[in-house]
Amino acid sequence: MQAQCPQCSTRIQIEDAKVPDRPFKVRCPKCQHVMTLPGRGQAPAEETEPAPPPPPEAPAPMLSQAALERAERAAAGERDAIVALVGPAAEPLQKAIEHLGFHVDVVEDIEEGARLLEQGVYEVAVTSRSVAEPGRPETLAQRMLRMPLDTRRRVFVVLVGEEFRSGDGTQAWAVQADLVLHPSDIARAEHLVRATMTERKRLYQPLVDARRRIESE
Repeated sequence: MQAQCPQCSTRIQIEDAKVPDRPFKVRCPKCQHVMTLPGRGQAPAEETEPAPPPPPEAPAPMLSQAALERAERAAAGERDAIVALVGPAAEPLQKAIEHLGFHVDVVEDIEEGARLLEQGVYEVAVTSRSVAEPGRPETLAQRMLRMPLDTRRRVFVVLVGEEFRSGDGTQAWAVQADLVLHPSDIARAEHLVRATMTERKRLYQPLVDARRRIESE
């Protein structure tokens, strides 16, 4: 199945075997617009009319089944977070994020987690500022640094490490995170995440309002 985002004209290609019988929702990986696509054998919705084929140098992005399922949850108002940590801080941080109303995926496959993050699936990402050893795949933190700025701005990033002072805004800015946490302060994680999210929303609200105005025109 192929579809075109009505907001930014990005073409989306979905494997036919993964298309459900009923209508389903897909989030555009470029502009994050959520569109409704028909199931098998149903007439396409007006916003997904076939579009002219793109130039060969612009291949259509593929959305995984996991991305499709999470896009449906996002359209229903549910929120997803990803935690990629090792050590005793991992479980308490997972519970803290869950208490804030997020469905949390604790990932072992960093490649899949990073790909879903790049597709706009997760609102929150928690990991360490680790660097991969030579010859090993990149860590989630390294992958996030390579994400487009607009995509990364949509993700609330929490970095955990011994080098941090919990809640230090200067350190967070220097490592391109929204919040930094020292492992000894994990018990305060829920409070710090909630407070920082509230402040971040206040700072970014003008940008969000401007984007909504543009998308509604």
